[in-house]
Amino acid sequence: MMHRRSFIKNTALLSSGLFVSDTVFASLGGNKENKLNIAMIGCGDRGKGVLSVIKGMPDKFTTVAYCDVLDFRLKQAEKYVPTAAKAFKDYRTILDDKAIDAVFIATPLSEHYKIAKDAVLAGKHVYVEKTMTYNITEALSLREIVKKHPQQIFQVGYQYRYSPLYFKVKDMIQSGWLGKVSQIDCRWDRNGNWRRAVPDPSLERKINWRMYKAYSGGLAAELLSHQIDFINWAFETQPDEIMGAGGIDIFKDGRETYDNIQSILRYNEKGMVGNFGATCGNARDGYLFKIKGTKGSVSLLTDTGVFYPEDSTKKELGIVDGVTGATKIVVNKDGGVPILDKATQDGTTYALAEFYLSVTTGKRPASNIDTGTQAAICVAMCNEAIYTGNKQLWKKEYNT
Repeated sequence: MMHRRSFIKNTALLSSGLFVSDTVFASLGGNKENKLNIAMIGCGDRGKGVLSVIKGMPDKFTTVAYCDVLDFRLKQAEKYVPTAAKAFKDYRTILDDKAIDAVFIATPLSEHYKIAKDAVLAGKHVYVEKTMTYNITEALSLREIVKKHPQQIFQVGYQYRYSPLYFKVKDMIQSGWLGKVSQIDCRWDRNGNWRRAVPDPSLERKINWRMYKAYSGGLAAELLSHQIDFINWAFETQPDEIMGAGGIDIFKDGRETYDNIQSILRYNEKGMVGNFGATCGNARDGYLFKIKGTKGSVSLLTDTGVFYPEDSTKKELGIVDGVTGATKIVVNKDGGVPILDKATQDGTTYALAEFYLSVTTGKRPASNIDTGTQAAICVAMCNEAIYTGNKQLWKKEYNT
């Protein structure tokens, strides 16, 4: 039973931000001796976004090189890197540079495996954006390669694993505040065609690679993989069965990846059903993440979250019509308890601080080769279910 006194105590902790990811990461400082020389491989939207965060962490990172196959992207990246940084079109030149400690990979998904493998074999620390690999075979192969090089840090870009908010929700789940969880509802919706401008028709597939199956895992890989990975992490599990459906239902423009998808993930051991969907045809829900248990539910955005106790839990906490006498519990008008007293920073900031900490201390990151492999397999299974209509089953050989 969840007692009011213990909930008040733990809610006070939830509000104080006393988690390692919030305090240590915020205070962790680099120094001239420990600054990492890094290179960015892939300077599209995500690559430039990560470079902008790196630029704000000059005590930890120095960008000495950056790479892209498109000249205009290299030009766009100039404002995010030091003037001394060198631009390249062939990533192998970067891997040959012994002065570079670590590489960040933000290329199209189809290129992740090849570049990450080469980087590990070249002795570099690696931060690869999600999803880790394009398919299951690549995920299993990369896991085997990385395991043979334990001295090198390998981190996958699931930044919510490092957010103080999501750390605390994981703790709430593991500590039983939600009770028995049976349902998970996730969406990441938008209203738009997801296209980028193409200055030259010959560059269509290089710029709009997300639209084409040869390069992309579509909405499941680019968006829903974040929430799928968080459930794996928070519940220390993975789905046993995956079903799915979808189609090109909105934009009949020659794309190959679906613009409207829904997956159902069944976690047999946990007795949970996860609903993960995305559409390019409506933006009302945007990012929606709800975890529902017998004692309460959590509703999450990327930077804020609210705990909604069930009626029986409200009685234990002394909450009536959104009012409580427990002064350390702040209750919203709708009866929800804010998980944090303020919004968090961009999750990438926390993730990069963790990467720096891992490289300089040898600490294994929370999003590592094992969890990255697990998430990549889940995404590949989702896509197989969505595009074929056939239920996918988790296999023993996928386990670490």
